[in-house]
Amino acid sequence: MTETVKKQISLDDVDLRVLFGRNDVNLRIIEDQFDAKVFARGQEITIEGPDEEVDRVISLFDDLSTYLKRNFDLPERYLFYAIMMIKENGQGPANDLDVDTVISTLAKEPIAPKTLGQKRYTAAVGQFDIVFCIGPAGTGKTYLAVAMAVAELKKKSVQRIVLARPAVEAGESLGFLPGDIRAKVDPYLRPVYDALHDLVEPEKIKKLIELGVIEIVPLAFMRGRTLNNSFVILDEAQNATTAQMKMFLTRLGTNSRAIITGDITQVDLDKNRTSGLRTARTILKDIKGVKFIYLDETDVVRHRLVREIIKAYEKHEKRKNR
Repeated sequence: MTETVKKQISLDDVDLRVLFGRNDVNLRIIEDQFDAKVFARGQEITIEGPDEEVDRVISLFDDLSTYLKRNFDLPERYLFYAIMMIKENGQGPANDLDVDTVISTLAKEPIAPKTLGQKRYTAAVGQFDIVFCIGPAGTGKTYLAVAMAVAELKKKSVQRIVLARPAVEAGESLGFLPGDIRAKVDPYLRPVYDALHDLVEPEKIKKLIELGVIEIVPLAFMRGRTLNNSFVILDEAQNATTAQMKMFLTRLGTNSRAIITGDITQVDLDKNRTSGLRTARTILKDIKGVKFIYLDETDVVRHRLVREIIKAYEKHEKRKNR
């Protein structure tokens, strides 16, 4: 039988109203996630439960306090992320996320990595000219890529941004949509526009697109071009063929860099066509200057249920493959 212990900690320099959440919702989440009870009296917190669980909760409060002192807020997303990291390795992420990696865009507040995987991703982009970021939905692959491109444009490290996406139908046909070629391909490029609009003022986006400083194009339109002084992004790269991936990577010219993002679990290509993102992992793995970053469900920064959905589908695929 596991012995129950009680331990007390004092949080004198932390805003407990933010730490506990409205109506103590954060305390209820912590009790639900750990086999321990939490009691608060003033600045004193008592944790009761099995010794190992109590120590985990103490480590969690220490991590949350560190995060709160630096950010003055405690999003539910971070709370669940810290709980997950404490359970996995006994240590929260707050200290490791205290980095100088801050992305300054043209309109919004500076952006910083929200997970350790995102920290590795942003650090790699600062060190390598070509970075592949592979991971599931919701891990910030596209958003951070666009943010880093905008930051480089702001610093005048590059003269333009080129955002490309394969125009591959994800189970639905858009071929009969009315309008010219732009009207037909815009639905495929909408997620890139969404990320851009969250980082740059709408009036400025329109002006930069008119001037050709920002270009958003289907991948097929990249053939035959040479891109100098550019920050180039290929999004949804799992839907590029091997030939298209080679074509895209060989567009880079002087003083250019590229980010390639994709989710190899969501390939929409015909079964007889191979994903260029998958083959690139093998073909390019030994080239210096090319870096592969892998994110997983622990890096999901959307709704917390997205992480659980991804894990559920992974388990389903493993059972099916057996």
